[in-house]
Amino acid sequence: MESGSGGGGSGEDPDFSDPQRKKKRYHRHTARQIQELEAVFKEYPHPDEKQRNQLSRDLGLEPRQIKFWFQNRRTQMKAQHERADNCALKAENDKIRCENIAIREALRNVICPNCGGPPVGEDSYFDEQKLRMENARLKEELDRVSSMAAKYIGRPISQLPSIQPISGSSLDLSVGSFGGLPMGGPSLDLDLLPGSSASVPSLPLLTGISDMEKSLMSEVAANALEELIRLFQMNEPLWMKSPIDGREVLNLENYQRMFPKPNHLKNCDIRAETSRDSGVVIMNGLALVDMFMDSNKWAELFPTIVSRAKTIDVVTSGIVGSWSGSLQLMYAEMQVLSSLVPTRELYFLRYCQQIEQGLWAIGDVSFDLSREIQSALPYYIRKLPSGCLIQDLPNGYSKVTWVEHVEVEDKNPTHRIYWDLVHSGMAFGAERWISTLQRMCERFACLMVTTSSSRDLSAGIPSPEGRRSLMKLSQRMIKNFCTSISASSGHGWTTLSGFNDVGVRVTVHKSSDPGQPNGVVLSATTSMWLPVSPQVVFNFFRDDRTRSQWDVLSNGNSVQEVAHIANGSHPGNRISVLRALNSSQNNMLILQECCTDPSGSLVVYSPVDLPAINIAMSGEDTSYVPLLPSGFTISPDGRPDQGGGAGPSTSSNMQGSRSGGSLVTVAFQILVSSLPSAKLNMESVTTVNNLINTTVHQIKAALNYSSS
Repeated sequence: MESGSGGGGSGEDPDFSDPQRKKKRYHRHTARQIQELEAVFKEYPHPDEKQRNQLSRDLGLEPRQIKFWFQNRRTQMKAQHERADNCALKAENDKIRCENIAIREALRNVICPNCGGPPVGEDSYFDEQKLRMENARLKEELDRVSSMAAKYIGRPISQLPSIQPISGSSLDLSVGSFGGLPMGGPSLDLDLLPGSSASVPSLPLLTGISDMEKSLMSEVAANALEELIRLFQMNEPLWMKSPIDGREVLNLENYQRMFPKPNHLKNCDIRAETSRDSGVVIMNGLALVDMFMDSNKWAELFPTIVSRAKTIDVVTSGIVGSWSGSLQLMYAEMQVLSSLVPTRELYFLRYCQQIEQGLWAIGDVSFDLSREIQSALPYYIRKLPSGCLIQDLPNGYSKVTWVEHVEVEDKNPTHRIYWDLVHSGMAFGAERWISTLQRMCERFACLMVTTSSSRDLSAGIPSPEGRRSLMKLSQRMIKNFCTSISASSGHGWTTLSGFNDVGVRVTVHKSSDPGQPNGVVLSATTSMWLPVSPQVVFNFFRDDRTRSQWDVLSNGNSVQEVAHIANGSHPGNRISVLRALNSSQNNMLILQECCTDPSGSLVVYSPVDLPAINIAMSGEDTSYVPLLPSGFTISPDGRPDQGGGAGPSTSSNMQGSRSGGSLVTVAFQILVSSLPSAKLNMESVTTVNNLINTTVHQIKAALNYSSS
């Protein structure tokens, strides 16, 4: 009985008597059940009571077990999602923390692009108080000096108008920061930013020049011209070959011995730039003198050097019907075609004297104006006797000898990629003036001819008037482009992050001048050094076959030259009308001018609609044709020749005596909006920043490939 019941009991409940077998059976059934539940959970994470009862019957589980399993599963899924979200947020937090650290480091080392000084401190209240105290001290100093000067000259000094502050660029990008630079603060008032007009900045001027001052100016100018003529005539030991590049420079020790200046103050922070060069130009002496003595014509003759010029006063008018004996007080602003090099502003006397028949001397020299005017200039620059000697030659040519001698104090350090060019004296030296003069005289000669050159493709230009009209339109485009990239104090450049330490510089202005599109114009520029000779870079940009490698706006489309005009002896000096092939804008053409000389090269272009081109080719007035040019400037890097040895100092060998590197400036102008009241937005700045960076990368890739 016991055995039977024991056998029966052991047969009915074998799993319950053996814990290990019971556990295996439980896991086997649980795995199958979980698999079924998971399949249902994917489709119905919230099953109703009917579905739970059906699962209970199918899986052999209690309805309550089904209900709790789904609850627990939903809790597990929620926890998994929260863990994933936490990981993503932690990664984003780490990224933001790294960006904040990078921005703080950048702000510690940031330099103002306008003044070169450190950024404004966090406590602006105390900075403002310091400025007020300094202003009060300067006013006291001004009163003291004015009273002393009044005793000296015997009459009171009139009150001068206050200096008008030049507004900087504080772009309202509607974001907290961009490119590591703070962009918050007051919104940008576009009416306060300068346009493209070449107006003289609001610097204090003399209220009136007395007879005594005019007499002193005449004496200073006559002495300067006498010294200048001796500088033209003498050679060694006054002049010597530079051991670095072979250019003619002054031996300063011998110069100071021959031309002592007892009242001249010396300063270790002031350096001298001296140079002499000569060349033959295709223009007669009288025409050259007339252009030099007219400030507007002078600026037109040197559009790549003289950004602004104005005759302040005519001290003496000279002989009637001639410029001989004429003395003028002038203002000029001179530039290197890059926003990284500050412009040079100065007031100077220009004196013209006819030495003999067919021989003219034009001398420039700084004149000590009032302390207020000198202090209003952004830095110290003094022009010692400089100028040119113009000698008539047969067939309408002239030989021009040029001397440049200035003393300059660089309050703002020159950017390292332009340091050699500026400190070698090449940036503003006599070689650059002569090279530019030769090229521009050739251009004016081409402007005056009535027949087409054999190098012209002018089938679409029906008349000489149309040829001249197109050349004048292109000349205005060049002038507009040079003004747009100027580092003038009237331009408030803001530096964005870029591909190198130069970055991309942007400025914005409201355009309302005739000849420019009306609205808000955004200008952007950057500069770079390339280990390629300037001539190779120039040929790359002017070649229509390689245009698609750098013109990101062409979308890879090639261009066809419709017409061109030769405007110089060099085959690269030409004006072209281009048409983009496979483009949807059939009504839009490209006006482009390429020009080169030993001091540098330009490739400038602007979209122009077909009716405007037809107006120009018909010889009609093009002064109201809107232009918004972009382009490139190329110049030698100013570094000495690695091979050693001094070459000839003529301007024709200016590039040949230097290394093969090039300084290239890229510049774009974009019409942001045709509404005068529009504000600059983040999208426009990002677009132009990407446009510049993409162009630079494509240029580097193409030139590295072609030079390898």
